[in-house]
Amino acid sequence: MGRQKQWVVKLSDEERQQLTEMTKKGVRSARVMTRARLLLLSDQGLKDREAAERQGVDSATVAYTRRKYMEGGLQAALFERARPKQAPKLNPQQTAILIAETCSAAPEGRATWTMQLLADRLVTLGVVDSISDETVRRTLKKTNSNRGKFKVGVSPR
Repeated sequence: MGRQKQWVVKLSDEERQQLTEMTKKGVRSARVMTRARLLLLSDQGLKDREAAERQGVDSATVAYTRRKYMEGGLQAALFERARPKQAPKLNPQQTAILIAETCSAAPEGRATWTMQLLADRLVTLGVVDSISDETVRRTLKKTNSNRGKFKVGVSPR
């Protein structure tokens, strides 16, 4: 005897029509379209495994989509909630100091700045309490401070 589904999808006529039109038009992202098709297949009574095989996804994706529909409705099942963005590690003034340091002469005994040396320098100057070399690299990559004349960590010719 098979297990009873915990989250049984029963679409209203309006929801079924909306999903059917959405899948025919194909103007949404592939992820949204797949979720819409999974809801339609679940509404028809297909088992998770069968619906998953038809859509080329894992059966856990079908169960997750069904659960999201039952907990929050059609919008919750189709679309992901916006995720909060993480604040930048360096504000504009701190970024300006980083760029200025990058353009200055390298420390004594060094031909060029390395990402770690720049990170250590920002801590020494009291610009930040701590910062990683990777954050320094990403910050410099996002700016247009390097005009192709030289690269940090590479000796100019």
